Amino acid sequence: MNCLIHPTYFPNVAHVTIMVKSDVVYFEVCDNYQKQSHRNRTEIYGANGKLALTVPVSYTQKNRQLYKDVKIANEDNWQQQHIKSLQSAYSMSPFFEFYIDDLMPLFENRFDYILDFNLHCFEVLLHMLQLNIISKPTLCFEKEPIDKIDYRQLVKRNFEVNTLQPYTQVFTEKHGFISNLSILDLIFNEGPNTELYLKKQTL
Repeated sequence: MNCLIHPTYFPNVAHVTIMVKSDVVYFEVCDNYQKQSHRNRTEIYGANGKLALTVPVSYTQKNRQLYKDVKIANEDNWQQQHIKSLQSAYSMSPFFEFYIDDLMPLFENRFDYILDFNLHCFEVLLHMLQLNIISKPTLCFEKEPIDKIDYRQLVKRNFEVNTLQPYTQVFTEKHGFISNLSILDLIFNEGPNTELYLKKQTL
């Protein structure tokens, strides 16, 4: 199958499950930006439970902008805050030390646009997991896509996925299993087993 999906900030497990099972991943890059979505937000498992990491963007609802034109608000020191949060959440996970060096350039280099940054995140994930996923950007916005299964609804923050199989997380004993977090949660906890886990999931 071919899928149509939004590039997001370290996509959640459901997003990557769809990508791994697709022949071609079409990234929606021709839509209008919308707030309150996973476009600029990822969720990890901190010591107190679910923790949202949000990339600040320069955007107002009054002036509609295309997703590809929305800039990151780099005056906020968000990159340092995010890497500290990841270190605090996952430094005790089995595979943190194995993968963290691959992620560091994303938090050390400046990125001007949220879409470009998200696509860089995707490329880093492919490298980390040695995945061969064919991806293409959309050339125009299609309300009713042709020859693609539309998974764009997964970008919504309130879209729930409860069918994912549990795996051991750092703070499972404190708060239980939290489903559909950032793919980083799965990678740090499952390491090389990540791809096999994703292929076993059904949405």
